[in-house]
Amino acid sequence: MGTGADKPLDVLAVAPHPDDLEIICGGTLAKLVNQGYRVGMLDLTTGEPTPRGSVETRKREAEAARKILGVHVRECLELPNRVLMDGPEARFAVATAVRRHRPTVLLTVAGRTPAASPDHHQGHLIAEAGRFYSQLTKWDERFDGTTPYRVPHLVYAPMPFDAEDRNWRSRFVVDIDDTMDQKIAAIRCYESQFDKQRLEKVEHWIRGLNAFHGGACGYRYGEFFAMPTPIGGQDLISIVSGSKGSPAPVDLPGKSHLPMG
Repeated sequence: MGTGADKPLDVLAVAPHPDDLEIICGGTLAKLVNQGYRVGMLDLTTGEPTPRGSVETRKREAEAARKILGVHVRECLELPNRVLMDGPEARFAVATAVRRHRPTVLLTVAGRTPAASPDHHQGHLIAEAGRFYSQLTKWDERFDGTTPYRVPHLVYAPMPFDAEDRNWRSRFVVDIDDTMDQKIAAIRCYESQFDKQRLEKVEHWIRGLNAFHGGACGYRYGEFFAMPTPIGGQDLISIVSGSKGSPAPVDLPGKSHLPMG
């Protein structure tokens, strides 16, 4: 889905199911597009079966959400939902997509969600391994004849209900105040997954979560990310001044400001 699949991507985002990326990092994907970057979405499965969905319905919903976010390319690997497992064939499939799209950043949802779907954790493992497999030589027949490619950067989009408290090597928040409405509109495309009552709860939770993450940096809404390496740079000021600090002018400690440290 989408156009221009033959051009390298700046960011390729990976998740097990259609709607995962919209919920976890849809605001950032839309913002990247607005900033002029080429962005792709890779769904590992169709997300089916579900109680009210079908493969055809989910494809239509995913395409509608892609258009709202403005993402250039969206593909589905059609690996098995519910029994998604990290293994050689799944790794080959992701690595082949990575070799074709040659992204600068591979972004993957991350975390173990026993109360939701075990697919999320397996997708995290598959994406990490697929990134490594994509650079391997003398194995091109396993990757549809594509040439090796090494992805420079790996970024995690942590699942909100991760069963573990993780000590990420680095973490950061992206300001999505200007794309929050796009994010919610994209999630609303999944009518097969969210009836009116459930959608109201999901939207309330998402706005609260993104307000929490954004507020820590002085943004109205933000999305949280992590990396397996420290964030480096040559200019201390540019690194530390990305956040706005307090969203309101600080007058007296303990009165008008938010306690942000």
